[in-house]
Amino acid sequence: MTVAEKTRIETGDDGFMLDRATETMPRDKLRELQLERLKWSLGHACTNSPFYAKAFAEAGVKPEDLKSLDDLRRFPFTLKTDLRDTYPFGMFAVPRTELRRLHASSGTTGKPTVVGYTAGDIDRWADLMARSMASGGARPGDVVHNAYGYGLFTGGLGMHYGAERLGCTVVPISGGGTERQIMLLQDFASRVLCATPSYALNLAESAMQMGVDPATLPVSCGIFGAEPWTEEMRAELDRQFGIRSVDIYGLSEIMGPGVACECDHAREGLHGWEDHFLFEIIDPETAETLPMGEIGELVITTLTKEALPIIRYRTRDITRLTDEPCGCGRTHLRIERITGRDDEMMIIRGVNVYPSQVEAALVGAPGLAPHYQIVLEREGAMDAMSIEVEVVVGAAESDDDHDRIAADVRHRIKGLIGVTCKVRALPPGSVPRSQGKAVRVRDMRKKS
Repeated sequence: MTVAEKTRIETGDDGFMLDRATETMPRDKLRELQLERLKWSLGHACTNSPFYAKAFAEAGVKPEDLKSLDDLRRFPFTLKTDLRDTYPFGMFAVPRTELRRLHASSGTTGKPTVVGYTAGDIDRWADLMARSMASGGARPGDVVHNAYGYGLFTGGLGMHYGAERLGCTVVPISGGGTERQIMLLQDFASRVLCATPSYALNLAESAMQMGVDPATLPVSCGIFGAEPWTEEMRAELDRQFGIRSVDIYGLSEIMGPGVACECDHAREGLHGWEDHFLFEIIDPETAETLPMGEIGELVITTLTKEALPIIRYRTRDITRLTDEPCGCGRTHLRIERITGRDDEMMIIRGVNVYPSQVEAALVGAPGLAPHYQIVLEREGAMDAMSIEVEVVVGAAESDDDHDRIAADVRHRIKGLIGVTCKVRALPPGSVPRSQGKAVRVRDMRKKS
């Protein structure tokens, strides 16, 4: 089915229609629109945000210095620490009285990062989420089971508003109460499941424990995100639920979910919505801009945000961009699946290791459940990594069986990643389950 043919069925009950003209805009016209909106965003930030007025002055640049999109590299980066240093409202570009909503990070490592939205921001966010969900396979009239967390986390409400904007029926279940969720998935005949991939696996496991084959649930579309996940994890989710799952991407600092989303046509990279965001790739060490197609750190600039314009935000996410045409007809560039975060990279005996590499080596391995944790410890002057994996029911009947599986995993990790590590093969149910974002790395180095 072509994009043009899908226009009719992707019109919400409230009259909202997806902007197919923008989604399929020729790339030269898209660049013209980006330049126009970027000039506005820089001017808005400099005029109304004391933080950006100071940052631009210190960098010796003014909004009117931007003549082309390439000139953006002259402007300073924004870091996550900038939001913490200006906590709570120091980066906003509108009066507090114009804010209609606040979201915030958990703040587990210090002050949380606080983001705000005007009424216009929330409206555009809903539009982009509807666009993203339609791209991923959701349709007007679908029942959407939304198991993303509600509250200060942007995932739950972001998905909620987008699904309603698309014309779907939303089940605002949030996380937790897993057995009840299985019952409601059956009773409400939810076609779309929205959750973190780790919690979706938890749902599948709980369904089997209840005697329900997850593949018999009415779900046929899974929109998963909020944490890194691999192709191996996707294959496991597709197999267990009998679905085609897609990846959705976002950051609360930029907007929330809906900055980019895969299309269910190709599932080969996430379409980044370039009419609202400008994407760059930089060398994480030198901060130099890299050409299209090279791997580096993703940097995002907002083009239409009113409350909190963000200029050149260093996401720390490692990926690459491609502007090659997609079979779905959308012309917006694609962001390859995030391979890891620059600040999550582990150096184990001189080898750079990302948690996603470990996941790729474990998920789908014989005898293993798709649940694991990486444990980091300090051994002398070096960091050491051990891995706790979980065997499936019936795969290990004795200590010798557990030892054999652990040895197989050690060999697999050594062969695929190039590091030697300790492995513990644990009985079924031993690895903690996620009610939202999975905790994949347990760092014991500060405690040793």
